[in-house]
Order: sequence, then C-alpha cells, then structure tokens
Amino acid sequence: MSMRLALLLGVTTLFGLLTGVALLDVGYLGILLPHFRSWGAGQVLADLVIMCALGCLWMVRDARGRGLQAWPFVLLTVVAGSFGPLSYLIVRELKDLKA
Repeated sequence: MSMRLALLLGVTTLFGLLTGVALLDVGYLGILLPHFRSWGAGQVLADLVIMCALGCLWMVRDARGRGLQAWPFVLLTVVAGSFGPLSYLIVRELKDLKA
C-alpha cells in the first residue's frame, strides 16, 4: 500500500466518523440548515458548493484521461460532498497500483 493510499483511506475514515457523529446528532438537514441562518454561514456553504463543482469538473477531465467513469463520483459529490472526490482519488490510486 502506498503512502498516498494510506493517507486517503485515513482521511476518508476520519471524515466518515465525523460525518456519522454529525448525522446522528443533528441529521442531514441539521447539517445543511444552519448555513441559511447568517451571511457568514451562507458564505461557507457557497464556498463548499463552488469547491465541489470545481472538484467535479476536475474529476470528469481526469477520469477521461485515465479511462475511468466519473459519473458515480460526481453523483456522490452532489449527495455527500467531499466523499465523492475522496472516493475518486482512492479508486484512482488503486488503479494506478494495479498498473
């Protein structure tokens, strides 16, 4: 296992644990709704949406060059945010290790 893959798996696992705790505590809407209560929180949400959109554009372009399908990761990004790009990077790394 490469160091990059280990790091990606570690970050994804820790972020998954944090997400699980947040979902158990406040639910899916409880994570989103606070971002509509102030301009500052709205700015953070807009920033995250922009970064996810840029991540999706990058994934589509990168996947074409590597012979991967990007749509599952784009869909995951729309539904679950950073889990889409993190999952894409893990799959990409696993494919590179097999080559």
